[in-house]
Amino acid sequence: MFRSPEPLWRSLGAAALAMGLVAGAAATAWAEPDPPADVTAPVQDLILPVDDILAEIESLDGSESESKQGETVTLALTSDVLFALDRAALTGKAAVRLGEVADKIKKESAGGLIKIMGHTDDQGADAYNDRLSLRRAQAVQEGLRRLLAGQGVTFQATGFGKRRPKVPNIVDGKPVEENRARNRRVEIVFTAR
Repeated sequence: MFRSPEPLWRSLGAAALAMGLVAGAAATAWAEPDPPADVTAPVQDLILPVDDILAEIESLDGSESESKQGETVTLALTSDVLFALDRAALTGKAAVRLGEVADKIKKESAGGLIKIMGHTDDQGADAYNDRLSLRRAQAVQEGLRRLLAGQGVTFQATGFGKRRPKVPNIVDGKPVEENRARNRRVEIVFTAR
């Protein structure tokens, strides 16, 4: 595909104007030259990747966040809100939070599969963190199963341990406790209408 190289002529014209000014010539008026009729140049299409923009909304205290990518909604609740330290039994505060999550799912979900993914920080052995994160995901699953009975949803609970941190646990060689707290979380993923 060939077109007239109009942008090339504009660039050349701008360069000539700059050269004239540097040489002391005063340009009182600039007229863009017409390109010769017999000059052609190839036009190349630029094909660049487009990354999805992923916006995340986080509560002021960092205990919960929500992100949406396409039709996929991810709600993240820090484990400190849902569980006691090193435990997988839901706390009293967790029941309130899960009620809010269930209401959101009822309003916005297209139904189908709800994925519940447990995560830990980097402290402790891999095997321990894997079991703890799975037990926590299963506890959230059971809480939501009761709250969403009859809604046409199914559940899948998975524990990832410390393999998928949201933020680095260690920065500049030093542990960052607030990052570790954000990594100890349960994510609830569903498809929006």
